[in-house]
Amino acid sequence: MAEAKKVTKPKKDIVAKKAKTVTLKEEVVETVTPVEIVEEKPTAVAKAGKKSAKALKEAEEIKEKAARKEGGASKEQAKTESKPKANPPRSRLERRGKRYREFAKLIEADKQYSLADALELAVKTSPVRFDAAVELHINLNVDPRHADQNVRDMVVLPAGTGKTVRVAVLAEAEQADAAKKAGADFVGTEELFQKLDKEVFDFDVLVATPTLMPKLGKYAKALGPKGLMPNPKSGTVTVDVAKAVTQAKAGRVEYRVDSTGIIHLAIGKVSFGGTKLLENAQAIFGNLRANKPASVKGTLIDAAHVTTTMGPSIVIDLSTLS
Repeated sequence: MAEAKKVTKPKKDIVAKKAKTVTLKEEVVETVTPVEIVEEKPTAVAKAGKKSAKALKEAEEIKEKAARKEGGASKEQAKTESKPKANPPRSRLERRGKRYREFAKLIEADKQYSLADALELAVKTSPVRFDAAVELHINLNVDPRHADQNVRDMVVLPAGTGKTVRVAVLAEAEQADAAKKAGADFVGTEELFQKLDKEVFDFDVLVATPTLMPKLGKYAKALGPKGLMPNPKSGTVTVDVAKAVTQAKAGRVEYRVDSTGIIHLAIGKVSFGGTKLLENAQAIFGNLRANKPASVKGTLIDAAHVTTTMGPSIVIDLSTLS
């Protein structure tokens, strides 16, 4: 019997130990699994959608921006409503001076005047208190980019220009004496070159002989922009200096079409009166007809206007020019 007890005791102990270990493992499993489930749930990433946190946040931001815009628009609207309404823009005539508006009433809108009537009306509608110049502005049917249509010439006005013209002549010997007799204000060579070196231009027209033109080459940059450089086309480079001086003193004017095809030219003063101005204007239009380029088809003059210094413009009826 004693031997049997010895055998059974160890078996019971082993069974008990195994049972304890099993229970411990089961307890561990039961306590660990709930913790893992709780930690995994917050780390799960939600899909982007209308009900996601990101979408809700963006929707709130859009609403806030819209509210701010509405608030700003209402403020601006309130400001504009509180401000007085601006007056409508005034016409060009309304922006002119009082005297100009008074004289402009004498000219009928959309009416073309004969050349004689236009000049008479220009004299009456001069708004300035000094002896204003009377100007012609003529639109030509030419293209100045073509050399043969670059209209340019000089005309001696029958009644003069109303200006005192100072003429300087670059000539020697007999030609210098002839220029002095013709009424030139300054004649010489070395003295004139000294003036040009000092950039003293106390003359309105410079006449030179062909033999002395090479000496004027270095002064071209100074004389050219001022319109004082002698030119054969304008009659200021000539052997007959006496004739050039006489014409310059008598009222010779030079015209040239600009890049837009328009000629701008002063034909006298308001004090001349309608008769003298008409003589000068007819001389200009006659010279234009004589210089019509052969390549121009149809009429040469598209439109013509007459005006005074700071005065209103008057449209000329082209049928009265012939």
